[in-house]
Amino acid sequence: MKSLLSKSVFFKWAMNAYPPYLFTGISIKQISQDYRKLTVVMPLRWYNRNYVGTHFGGNLFAMTDPWFMLMLIQILGRDFKVWDQSANIEFIKPGKGRVSCDFCIGDELLQHIYQATEKGDKYLPELVVDIKDETGEVVAKVKKIIYIRRKQGR
Repeated sequence: MKSLLSKSVFFKWAMNAYPPYLFTGISIKQISQDYRKLTVVMPLRWYNRNYVGTHFGGNLFAMTDPWFMLMLIQILGRDFKVWDQSANIEFIKPGKGRVSCDFCIGDELLQHIYQATEKGDKYLPELVVDIKDETGEVVAKVKKIIYIRRKQGR
């Protein structure tokens, strides 16, 4: 019997109900069934703005965490350990209005992961995501290093 909700739809619902995202206005707008594409949005509200009336930098950073890790866990499956290892954010201009970011895991990255971890070695790709405002201008750039390793005996 086929499930009424796909796994990715349930994932989207559960993450949007997760209090740290729910109470900052961060939500998943779209997610592909194969977890390779995900879009996160955050409107500017009275409760998520900073002293000067723009998006609070911590919330901008939070909207990028932990999507790459969670997407890769779903894509790679139980044979891999996947962790966020480090991250860096560069604020480019004040965030006003609704901001969004698009996460994408392509075939080339997956091929590199499979090759680099084939013998049990760790792989530390640097993945970059831009946070954009409603006009498409980049508000902040986030670089994340993800720890990936095949589990022993898999």
